[in-house]
Amino acid sequence: MKLFSKCSETAHICDKHQYEEIGFFDKIKMKLHLLLCNLCRNYSKRNERLTKELKTANIKTFTNEEKKLLKNRLAEEIKNQHDS
Repeated sequence: MKLFSKCSETAHICDKHQYEEIGFFDKIKMKLHLLLCNLCRNYSKRNERLTKELKTANIKTFTNEEKKLLKNRLAEEIKNQHDS
């Protein structure tokens, strides 16, 4: 296995790290690459900031019942427009 990786591979590893799906060896490869590559280091920092913001965001989503109601309402509106 190669110890140093290309930027594209490191970006993929950074993405996996964001979702906590990274293995020990990949983590070592990523850290080594980030020591040497400013572009990837910035990419990694932006990923970390995005993850932090998403975890602290107060995001409201529709319930399954609300989704069904909205879907039915949209379908009815589309039908009414085609009938006009």
